[in-house]
Amino acid sequence: MARNIGLDVPIPETECKDANCPFHGTLPVHGQVITGKVVSDRMNGSVVVEREYLHYVKKYKRYEKRRSRYHAHSTPCLNASTGDVVKIAECRPLSKTKSFVVVEVMKE
Repeated sequence: MARNIGLDVPIPETECKDANCPFHGTLPVHGQVITGKVVSDRMNGSVVVEREYLHYVKKYKRYEKRRSRYHAHSTPCLNASTGDVVKIAECRPLSKTKSFVVVEVMKE
């Protein structure tokens, strides 16, 4: 039985036994929700999500492209892979660099 995590995301059809799954485990989500593209899924149970944005430089009155990378926990029920556009939500620290969890795979 999947639980409601408080975000407007669909509940995955497949079930998993992951304790750090926000739907089937006990991991609460709170704070930021970020949309980005998965650039690496080579880690076991983790993905690297990259988000591009524009930053205004006042001196030159122009925008420059910037990007941030986030390490996120990927649950087996969602199965995010490289190239997917995903939505990640902030959670408690899961490791030294992971403080986000994948909550929705939007498109492949």
